[in-house]
Amino acid sequence: MTRRKKIYEGKAKILYEGPEPGTLIQYFKDDTTAFDATKKAVLEGKGVINNRISEHIMIKLNSIGVQNHFIRRLNLREQLIREVEIIPLEVVCRNVSAGSLSTCLGLPEGQALPRSIIEFYLKDDKLHDPMVSEEHITAFNWAATQEIDDMMALTLRVNDFLTGMFGAVGITLIDFKIEFGRIWENDFARIILADEISPDSCRLWDSTTNEKLDKDRFRRDLGNVIESYTEVARRLGIMKEMPTVIQGGLH
Repeated sequence: MTRRKKIYEGKAKILYEGPEPGTLIQYFKDDTTAFDATKKAVLEGKGVINNRISEHIMIKLNSIGVQNHFIRRLNLREQLIREVEIIPLEVVCRNVSAGSLSTCLGLPEGQALPRSIIEFYLKDDKLHDPMVSEEHITAFNWAATQEIDDMMALTLRVNDFLTGMFGAVGITLIDFKIEFGRIWENDFARIILADEISPDSCRLWDSTTNEKLDKDRFRRDLGNVIESYTEVARRLGIMKEMPTVIQGGLH
């Protein structure tokens, strides 16, 4: 077997060269990090769960017209995806005050926001992913004005869909982070959703108890991280196909 060429390795995923031009293989790791990777752990099975949850969400988003890089799942940990030119921004959508928003603005955690708020952060670990404005984005040519408009419109569509999907299974979508990439067609670039959507990139609270079912369990040493991720998968109806080794975490 020939060794696959590694294109990029991040904190939670690895990208390998794909089998056809214009494709990549996205591998979900069990590695978990927080606070700019100053806190690290390996949580067995996390990559498997995130692969399945992200697959489930990307397929459903595609069905409502939100185009994304997902092509198909290959196995427990890998997806075949379209190669895109990643825009160096993290787009955060907030519905309820939590995390840095609570800290910076002195808002109580759990306070509903007047409306959904979209924030942009520069993807740069060395700089701790600073928040940037639309002025910064256009001045430094990270994205054009029309691309910013497209990203904001797509983010709100994703937010509406995810809020309904999670709400239907008793989960409140507090906030989430997504990334976008360009697909080039001749001289025209189209913006599509990339990366992943999983409990690693969303804040998800039980709608009745406000119990955290996301990465904050790791950040705050609350324990039962895998069990919480598995509970999200179970409620979304994809648990039945999960490996028994992961299911065992709930007993």
